[in-house]
Amino acid sequence: MIPRVTAVADALASGSYAAAWSLLKAMPEGVARRLFDAGADLAAARGGGGIDRLRANLERVAPGQDLLRPAVRSYARYWCEAFRLPAMTRDRIVEHTHTVREELLRGSVGSDRGTIMVLPHSGNWDAAGAWCGLTDVPFMTVAERLKPESLFQQFVDFRQSLGMEVLALTGGDRNPFEVLSERLAAGGTICLLADRDLTPRGIDVDFFGATARMPAGPARLALETGANLMPTTLSFVGDRDWQIAFHPYVPATDLPTMTQGVATAFESAIRSHPADWHMLQKLWLDDLAPDDPRRSG
Repeated sequence: MIPRVTAVADALASGSYAAAWSLLKAMPEGVARRLFDAGADLAAARGGGGIDRLRANLERVAPGQDLLRPAVRSYARYWCEAFRLPAMTRDRIVEHTHTVREELLRGSVGSDRGTIMVLPHSGNWDAAGAWCGLTDVPFMTVAERLKPESLFQQFVDFRQSLGMEVLALTGGDRNPFEVLSERLAAGGTICLLADRDLTPRGIDVDFFGATARMPAGPARLALETGANLMPTTLSFVGDRDWQIAFHPYVPATDLPTMTQGVATAFESAIRSHPADWHMLQKLWLDDLAPDDPRRSG
C-alpha cells in the first residue's frame, strides 16, 4: 500500500509543477509578478524554516539592513521567471540581459583552454543560461537529482530547452567529474553553483568574516584540465532586466587559495546586491550545532 501512496504523491508533485508551467506561461507577465510578490510578502511575514535562515544569512552579509521582504520577493521573482522563460522570446532575453566584463567570457570561450563559470545562488541563473545559449556559449551543468524522477526530468527538459546540457549529480552511467573534465579538456564550457558545500569534501573559506565551506570541485577541475576558473555573479536590474558580471579568472595555485578567490569574488558581488542572494540554508560553520560532525569536516 505504501508504494502506491508514494506513487500517487509523486505524480501529484510532478503534475503540479507541469500545471504551474502551463498556467504561468499563458498568464500576462504583470499578473504573474503580482501573484508571486503577494506570495513572497506572505511568506516573509509568516517566517519559519528557510525564511528565518535567509534572514540570518542576510544579517551576516548586510548587517542592520531590513532586506528580508525584498530578498523573498527576489527569490519569488526567480521562480516566476523560471516558469515563464520557455514563453519568452529570444529578443526579450537577450535585450534585457546586461553584462559586465563580457570580454572575459568571450576570450575564454574563444580559446582552447576550457571555461568554468562558478556562480552563487543569486539572481536568475536559468535566464543567464538561456542568454548563454542564445549568444553562442553552450555549456554543461550538473543538477541534483530530485524526487520524484518525473519531476527531475521536467527540470532537465526545461533547462535543456534553454540550451543547457544537464548531468545528474547521482545515478548516471559515469562520474560527473570525469564527464566535466572531458568537456573542459576539449575546450568546452561548464557552469557550476559553488557557494555552499558542508560535506567533508568542501574547502573552508573566509566569507564575510567567518568560516564557510565551499565546493572544491571547480578549483580541482581547473587545476586538472588547465581551464579558466571564472566567478560569475548574477543580479536583477529593475523589474524586467538581469545582470551577469564576469570576474577575472582565479589564478591556478592550489585548492584552498583558488576556492578562497572564488569566495572573495562572491562576497564582493553579494555585498553589492545582497537582496538577490537566495541562500535559504545554513552556510557558515558556526551556525551548525556544536555536536554537528560537519563543523569539523
